[in-house]
Amino acid sequence: MAKTIQAIRGMNDCLPDVSGIWQQVESTLRQVVASYGYQEIRTPIVESTELFKRSIGEVTDIVEKEMYTFEDRNGDNLTLRPEGTASCVRAGNEHGLLYNQQQRLWYMGPMFRHERPQKGRYRQFHQFGVETYGLDGPDIDIEVIMLSARLWKAFGISNHVRLEINSLGSNEARQAYREALIAFLKSRADQLDDDSKRRLESNPLRVLDSKNPDVQKALEGAPSLLDHLDDASAQHFSQLCERLRQAGIEYEVNPRLVRGLDYYNRTVFEWVTDSLGAQGTVCAGGRYDGLVEQLGGKSTPAVGFAMGMERLVLLLTTLDAQTQHNASADVYVTALGDEAAVYAMAVSEQLRDALPQTRITMHCGGGNMKKQLKRADKTGARVALLIGEEEAQNKQVTIKPLRGQQEQVTIALAEVPGSLATMME
Repeated sequence: MAKTIQAIRGMNDCLPDVSGIWQQVESTLRQVVASYGYQEIRTPIVESTELFKRSIGEVTDIVEKEMYTFEDRNGDNLTLRPEGTASCVRAGNEHGLLYNQQQRLWYMGPMFRHERPQKGRYRQFHQFGVETYGLDGPDIDIEVIMLSARLWKAFGISNHVRLEINSLGSNEARQAYREALIAFLKSRADQLDDDSKRRLESNPLRVLDSKNPDVQKALEGAPSLLDHLDDASAQHFSQLCERLRQAGIEYEVNPRLVRGLDYYNRTVFEWVTDSLGAQGTVCAGGRYDGLVEQLGGKSTPAVGFAMGMERLVLLLTTLDAQTQHNASADVYVTALGDEAAVYAMAVSEQLRDALPQTRITMHCGGGNMKKQLKRADKTGARVALLIGEEEAQNKQVTIKPLRGQQEQVTIALAEVPGSLATMME
């Protein structure tokens, strides 16, 4: 017997028993962004490796350790996209969507990072994100955060997430802060772990984000980003905080909040939860005003966020906040005899025309009525249509409710769509 082939570690199948909740989540995401006037953009899964080196930063963990990179037959260096923002900017520059224009975009799809698989964090994962371009005031920062807050409301989990915000300031202000932070960290180098020591010169702000409790203790008394903001960034952040208060959105200022990607400036934010253990970040984003120019376009302000959909699904199922419908059918059509089977197939097609939102499954494979009804129950259908030779001859259908206490009835075919529509409400 040939050896069975299994999925690659960290790249998971989405089976029918869980695909229902994914469909509900995707539908809710689409509805919310549409209500804000955002438009979908779809980019390729494979991009030039240089795109991510220039945008994310060559000394980040993603580029150094996690990207799936390969050389194709033409000798081009390609990478499976590890995140969505860089691809959106590349597409915007390439197709002339960004310069002197305002864009509100959203995307959803698979991303790839080679890291240790764990619950809520996989090597192939799915991200949903929004990106806005051409707007530089704090009002668009507020809109993006309000949009994300509305998502939690739509999913019924507002009480299980909290907002943390910070400002990274301008590139110049951040460089001054970087030097002050390096000086502080060098004075406590003996308290840092190897990873933090490695980042000390290349990317010291990431030390602030260390999950090592010993490193966090060493950071006590470290200089604050907020004390090194330039005047324009300080005013921008002050307006952001005031508008959030006016909008009734609760938040915490976290002066150690940084993002793992080099392109962020000014506003950064995260929605975090205490319901998933160590996997606390549900959604994260911020402003990245220099990235469009960095990737060859004209200077363009930008702000957005992204969320891992696996982690969102995990949070929803952990909190039982999303009703999962495992039923594969609403109506199950049975038939006894050859004439009844031909009639039942025609009935099924007519009902699909009349009730396009109703899932109608036609029994195949024969068998007695007991066997067919057992199959109907297994699909989770609410109603079975019983069709025998008598129903076929008289152009009738017997409706048998499978859930609840209603009695079965035999009615004319013309009355069936209305009766089913009432029962499906």
